[in-house]
Parts: sequence; C-alpha cells; structure tokens
Amino acid sequence: MWRDALLIAGRDLRIEIRTRVGLWQVLPFAFLTLLLFAFALGPKPGLLAQAAPGLFWLAVMLSVVLAAQRSLALEGSQATREAGRLLGLDPAGIFLGKTLALLVEVLILEGGLLLGVVVFFHVQVTDWLVLVPSCLLAAAGLCAASIFYGSLAGDARVRATLLPLLFLPLAAPVLIAGAKAFEASVQTGSGSGARWLGVLAVFALVYLALGVALYGPMEE
Repeated sequence: MWRDALLIAGRDLRIEIRTRVGLWQVLPFAFLTLLLFAFALGPKPGLLAQAAPGLFWLAVMLSVVLAAQRSLALEGSQATREAGRLLGLDPAGIFLGKTLALLVEVLILEGGLLLGVVVFFHVQVTDWLVLVPSCLLAAAGLCAASIFYGSLAGDARVRATLLPLLFLPLAAPVLIAGAKAFEASVQTGSGSGARWLGVLAVFALVYLALGVALYGPMEE
C-alpha cells in the first residue's frame, strides 16, 4: 500500500510540475479570493486583522476544491482506472498517494496565503507552535476529505458541482477549528489553541481512515 501511495503521489506531483496548473490557476485564485475579501471589508486595519483567521481558511477551502478536482481528473478516464487495476495497485494506496500529492500542493498554497495575510491584513503571528501544526493538520484533513468526496461524487461531468456541495458543509469543523487556532496563534498563545489542534487531528484521522477503507468500493 505504501509503495503504491508513493508511486501515485510522485506521478501526480510530476504532472503538476510539468503542467503548472496549480501555479497558474489555483494559487492566483486563492490570492484573488483573499484580496476580494479584503476589498469587501474595506480599508480598516483592525477589522481586517480580526477577520483574517476566518478569511484565510475560507480561501484555503475554496482553493482545495479546485485542486482536488484537478487531482481527481487525472484518474477520470476509464482507461486510467482500468490501467490501475491491471497494474494491481492497491485502492488504499491510490487514495493515500493522491492525498499526499494534494497535501504538498495545499501546504505550498497555505504558505503563500499566509504571507498574503501578513502583508495585506496586517497580522502578526506570535505563536508559530500553534499555527504551523494547525496548518498541517487542517491541510491533511481537507485533502483526505476532498479526495474521498470527489470519488463519491462520480465522474467529471457532475463532480464540478457536486463536490463543493458534499465537501464544503462537512469541512466546516476545519474552518471553525482552523480559525480558532489561527486566532490563538496571533493573540492568546498556545494555551487556548491546543484543544483546536485536537479537533483538526481527529478530523484528519477520520477521513484518512474512511478513505483507506472505502476508496476501493467507491471506485468500483
């Protein structure tokens, strides 16, 4: 399973490096979303800094939908799926590989958005020991959930509209816990942020377990 996961992750990342879809489409979309949020709130530094945690995670979640649709499109053709079966690839390995590749992309995206939040929203991070783990755990949970629900959504014709409807409402715990952890990292410190890290960890573990157990049957 782990060997298959590394093979799939390496393949997906090589495709993204060659096509640069994430660089030229997903990352600009994320920055544009963040800027539009800033314009909507107006030139009020205090309000921008107060709203920054929630807006950051909203931008991440919307961008994850686009990135997940791109990732799942690589497996969209029947020929690709049949080739995977002929090669004897473990479905759990395929799920983990696609989640891992998407995780790498989302972590890069989060780094860019975090820089944008610091510059445009005048946010000063005081506790990186809360912010960094929260970004990692939230990204893992969002990636696993988006790949899971993307497979559940079916083929590409309906996935574009069905995936956001399935994924975004059920990813609300990440939005809440991620925003609270972000807020703790810029205001109150790790004392109030640790419990939100636990929520993010549970969310990630649940969807990783569901994907490993059910990705194969859903693909069938």
